[in-house]
Amino acid sequence: MADQPTDKLHYERMMENALRGVIREALSIAAAAGLPGEHHFYLTFRTEDPGVEIPPRLKARHPDEMTIVLQHQFWGLEVGDERFSVTLSFDRVHERLTVPYAAITAFVDPSVQFGLQFPGSGGAAAVPAGESRKPAETKEPAPAPAAAEEAPAEPADPSGRVVALDAFRKK
Repeated sequence: MADQPTDKLHYERMMENALRGVIREALSIAAAAGLPGEHHFYLTFRTEDPGVEIPPRLKARHPDEMTIVLQHQFWGLEVGDERFSVTLSFDRVHERLTVPYAAITAFVDPSVQFGLQFPGSGGAAAVPAGESRKPAETKEPAPAPAAAEEAPAEPADPSGRVVALDAFRKK
């Protein structure tokens, strides 16, 4: 049996880093100029990952994974090379969160049917194009000062774009 060639350049990791750059750029635009039109972001991240900073009460409610929504009420969005920070309202209390891009498992902008899904850890997630993962629980800032907890709606158009790294993988 012949040995499989090894990817010494780590193309999968390069692709994942490039796609996380899309998130960084989208957040940078939102930080500089606000969210244009109907754009809004669902960001799901692993709360246990190194560098994730969330208040203990939120950590207790979301011990593994959390989804936040950047839409109408968010403050102080700061975008760095490796992480972003934002203040959101949870139960009428403003809380500061810091999330490394490496902790993000999903990014969705339902206004344009766009989504990216990343692995839980190591390797790309198997997500067929056109499918997206609905987060189990979402903390979404409501128009009123209190935060409302609700699950995001699935994209109305079933042909919504989800970029999965499997499309670039050698079978």
